[in-house]
Amino acid sequence: MAADRTAPARDSEQAIAAALQRYRVMATVVGVLLVLLFAVAVPLKYLADVPEFVTVLGTAHGWLYALFFLSTVDLALRAKWSLRGAVVALVLGTIPFLSFYGERTVTQKMRAGERV
Repeated sequence: MAADRTAPARDSEQAIAAALQRYRVMATVVGVLLVLLFAVAVPLKYLADVPEFVTVLGTAHGWLYALFFLSTVDLALRAKWSLRGAVVALVLGTIPFLSFYGERTVTQKMRAGERV
């Protein structure tokens, strides 16, 4: 007979740690794509007339931002963040370089047991 496997409670430390890891990965991926989009693709489009990079990176960033949004909301609900903290974390994912700051700040607060 198969061993009983039960999922950890939605707000358990294990579930929150897994949600934090997903959030960190998505914040980093979205941040890197956003920096590449603004630092490489947009200048190529307007200075070298090469629009393909904006199309590819812009589309990738858009789809992956949706996953970042879902991972942020998931973490916010599990860890019982304030509405303000969740909105700020989501907005920081749309600003080049600030997504890295937001990810680091959220991680530090979560590891210290503070509410975001």
